[in-house]
Amino acid sequence: MFQISNKVVLVTGATGALGGAVAKAYGYQGAKVVMTARNEAKLKELVDEFTADGIESAYIAADLALEADVKKAVLFCVETYGELNILGVFHGFNKPKDILEQTVDEWQHIMDADLRSVYMVCKCAAEQMVKQGKGGKILITSSARSRMGMKGYTGYCASKGGCDIMAQSMACDLAPYHINVNTINPTVFRSDLTEWMFDPESAVYKNFLKRLPIGRLGEVEDFIGLCTFLVSPAADFLTGGNYDATGGYWGN
Repeated sequence: MFQISNKVVLVTGATGALGGAVAKAYGYQGAKVVMTARNEAKLKELVDEFTADGIESAYIAADLALEADVKKAVLFCVETYGELNILGVFHGFNKPKDILEQTVDEWQHIMDADLRSVYMVCKCAAEQMVKQGKGGKILITSSARSRMGMKGYTGYCASKGGCDIMAQSMACDLAPYHINVNTINPTVFRSDLTEWMFDPESAVYKNFLKRLPIGRLGEVEDFIGLCTFLVSPAADFLTGGNYDATGGYWGN
């Protein structure tokens, strides 16, 4: 029920902490993994690392804010491995600013990176899956912030809230073609960008723990199981869901 061996997976944002970890997890489970991001040097490093571990993988550098690059990435996936079965969306951007300081262009940049680009890559991947006639799985990384506002996050929260409802709507559109669409909504997890938040003596860390019943922030390993489950046959009946990966934050 949980096997994804021999499935062809396209992972966006593969050079990020979560995208890279999930891409490797999919590869260890026997999937053929195509990774995309803007940093070609980092993508090549990942493919070399995956190849050394016996993972069948390939990469294509692309800026998913550009529709032409989105189409190029999906086409590369199909040309390389013959089809596309699973799309994992792990790219994103945020630059926190108070609404009184953030320009409209800065707000729009967040929306383009976190919502418009997600729509484009899901649309292009879905078109390919429909053409194949075999169904498929689309998994989008949203955020705990999709339901809970935060100072300085007017762009990010808006984009992730839109992402959740967009996934629900896409799920309705694509269900007749046996394509499932879901989001995972993680809390803060460890990465190069968030490492400073994991200092147990810091006020930021202590404040976060007050809102996390599980008693700690997230590690990338915490999300691999959920990301595998939602693209496996075990989740064939699950679509249009926004899956809580917040350590209890949503229920607190």
